[in-house]
Amino acid sequence: MRKRFAGLALAAMSLSACVVVDASRDGATSAAVASETIRYETGACFGTCPVYTVTIAPDGKGTFEGQRFTTVAGTRSFQASPAAYHLFAARLAPYRPRGERSLRAGEPGCTPAATDQSSVDVRWTGGGAAASHLDAYYGCDMAQNAAMFRALREAPQVLPIGAFIGDGARPR
Repeated sequence: MRKRFAGLALAAMSLSACVVVDASRDGATSAAVASETIRYETGACFGTCPVYTVTIAPDGKGTFEGQRFTTVAGTRSFQASPAAYHLFAARLAPYRPRGERSLRAGEPGCTPAATDQSSVDVRWTGGGAAASHLDAYYGCDMAQNAAMFRALREAPQVLPIGAFIGDGARPR
């Protein structure tokens, strides 16, 4: 009896490591995210906004590619905790579209638009769920989209990439 209970407990724990509840979609549906990756890419602005791409998997393995105005130029690997990945994913989840969503100047939801702002491009792939893509320009009606833009900008702070990004104060 004791071995049977231990086996069931072990099976339940291993399953829980691969399944998270995504309450942002259709109530509380379960989604296996064992192989889902998130690619988060910032865009240039008129100034010294850091331009980089970070890709991370649920096991915390990630890559950072610094392109402009970052401390690190080029590609670096990093290891975050699975908890950091899930926190990053949770911060982005409320803004994850079904399929594609573009929030760019001249498109619905982006009037009026301020010029010379940065952008973010987020792609969710794998894990058994349909791929999702959000392309958001930070100059789109900043008052209406303030909560989303703040969450998108702050999400990478839970990943161990701050030293790669730096302060963006000078060209690199």
